[in-house]
Amino acid sequence: MATTIVHGITSCDSVKKARAWLQAEGRAFAFHDFKRDGLGEALLDRWIAAVGWEPLLNRRGTTWRGLSDAARASADGDAAGARVLMLSQPSLVKRPVVEWPGGTVSVGFDPARFAELNRRG
Repeated sequence: MATTIVHGITSCDSVKKARAWLQAEGRAFAFHDFKRDGLGEALLDRWIAAVGWEPLLNRRGTTWRGLSDAARASADGDAAGARVLMLSQPSLVKRPVVEWPGGTVSVGFDPARFAELNRRG
């Protein structure tokens, strides 16, 4: 069975919920803390190709609110600008990003969606 990979930040509540859900379901997974272990271009580009840049950009968090108006404007409606910001500040990536067996990528924690993806393999 291919490995499920949970990407996020250890202290994130949504990541904690996702990890607890997977553990409760008996799903083996690897955890990648992209704040500690890095968020490389290839990884981010793979997610962007799978789900688009907009679901990945967290506009609700404190990191987004702490950006200058110019920095927010550089990412607003612009894939290249959003990519640059997410690479420079991984906390701007909505969490968790989960890579499921078969190549599906999900963003955020939704128990119903997790159950569906968990059933697939």
